[in-house]
Amino acid sequence: MQLTTNRARFGLPGTLALHLRLVAGWHILLSVVGATAVAYLWLANGGMVLWLKGISTAVLLMLTIASVLAVPALLRRQHRGRTLSLLVNYLGFVFALIALLHYAGVFIGIDALANTFGRGVLFFSVILAGYLVHGVADRFRDYPQTFRRLQRTGNWVMLAGLVAFLLAVGLIPGLLAFLARLGEPRNALLFGAVLLFGFVLWLMWRHEMASLLGEKSRDSEMLNGYLFLSPNLLGFLLFFAGPLLLSLYVSFTDSDAFGRQNWIGLQNYGEIFNLSVAPLQSPTQLAGEVLDVRVYDELTRFTLFGRSYVLGAQDKLFWIALRNTVMFVLTAVPLSVVPALLLAAVLNSQVPGMKVFRTIYFLPSIAAVVGVALIWRWLYNSTVGWINYFIASIVTLINQLAGAEVLTDPQIGWLSDTKVALFAVVIIAAWQWMGFNTVLYLAGLQNIPKSLYEAATVDGANSLTQFFRITIPLLAPTTFFVVSTTTIQAMQIFDQVYVLTNPPGGPGTSTTTIVLYLYTQGFRNFRQGYASSIAWVLFLLIFGLTIFQFQRQRSAAAE
Repeated sequence: MQLTTNRARFGLPGTLALHLRLVAGWHILLSVVGATAVAYLWLANGGMVLWLKGISTAVLLMLTIASVLAVPALLRRQHRGRTLSLLVNYLGFVFALIALLHYAGVFIGIDALANTFGRGVLFFSVILAGYLVHGVADRFRDYPQTFRRLQRTGNWVMLAGLVAFLLAVGLIPGLLAFLARLGEPRNALLFGAVLLFGFVLWLMWRHEMASLLGEKSRDSEMLNGYLFLSPNLLGFLLFFAGPLLLSLYVSFTDSDAFGRQNWIGLQNYGEIFNLSVAPLQSPTQLAGEVLDVRVYDELTRFTLFGRSYVLGAQDKLFWIALRNTVMFVLTAVPLSVVPALLLAAVLNSQVPGMKVFRTIYFLPSIAAVVGVALIWRWLYNSTVGWINYFIASIVTLINQLAGAEVLTDPQIGWLSDTKVALFAVVIIAAWQWMGFNTVLYLAGLQNIPKSLYEAATVDGANSLTQFFRITIPLLAPTTFFVVSTTTIQAMQIFDQVYVLTNPPGGPGTSTTTIVLYLYTQGFRNFRQGYASSIAWVLFLLIFGLTIFQFQRQRSAAAE
């Protein structure tokens, strides 16, 4: 009776009370280990670059603080303690598991498995056949003997196929090698951490522990939601937000990708924007007479109020790349948006066979960029390309009909003429993006109520008036999205230019874009710090342009 009274008074069943104290003690241990690790990171000399030390310290400090806060909350049976405990142990389990898989060579093994996977395709089909036999058994539930026989047969076929598959691809030796590597001290320590974090995570996730700590329905929904979102959230932090912040730090250094990384502040940005304007005594005067040629290269000349000037830039290629990118955006975006709107209006009709045409126009959007660029590179060939052959055939036909040489074959050097090369890339990009934009416009058109067009028809409005007075205004949100996404895509053009031109960015610098120049600086000249600063300049340009378009769309909607 006394024992029952004590349990009722404190509300702590013996086993759960012990588990709760064990978890609290585990978080005390984690707090001590985390604080020790943070102190060691900053007191140890060398061995780790500054940015990696900063990231590691931030993560460890966050987990240590969460562990410290979890201890009193758990002892007071507050649900906040369970949430903090689940957060710490989940992150600890994930990071320890990834580290274990890395140091045990599992990721390299997966790469090797991809090379041998073809050997097991036949046995993989045996597994599929066993699964089908197992599924057929459901149709014979009224015949228990046949049902059990088919299920047993399917299970044995799947097991045999699985064993054969593992032997064929060499996975069993890989598993044995993995188990052998677990005996190494570092891997054994990581394996123990995975087990401990996983065990504590299981203890805290159980329904009994949740009820003990006063879980409510909204708390359960929140935790379940974050659990399902966690892969995307961790992926975003590790592979997007993390590298993004790292590149911001690198942009203030002289990193060369080989370990050297000295803080230089705004020097990279200063090199990008270092311009000089000098007056000329005559339009033909040499730039070297008025500019410091040790720092500046002539970028352009212009006349203002009857006086000639020369503009010099410390990084001339950046401004050339920026000009090419702007020209590309100003031509590729209209050529991929306006035809998409017109195509969507045509494809929105109820004529039989329109679904086939919708698929045909969308195909370029899902085709591989490299494959498409290689095909167009062949089409653009000056001597054997089909485009020039088609132009030459038309010119010959017109001259034959006229009875005289009215036109001359231009023999366009699509990828070898500096005046045409950028436009050749524009044609490919616009052709490839137009299908996706058409689908977006088609979705927008199908959301416009048909009653509006019927009312306009009754009022005497023709199709052209309906298009300009109803369709275009009601498609404003869709147009904003299409123009914004296409502009962002055009500002980041790289693949088509890299595959089409040889050398990339040629001829000369006529097709050099910002991202291609960024790639050249970072991965050919090994100026990672300078490339990062260019990337952030591009980010600010895209961000500012998007905000400008957003404000214009809001103003138009308000009017």
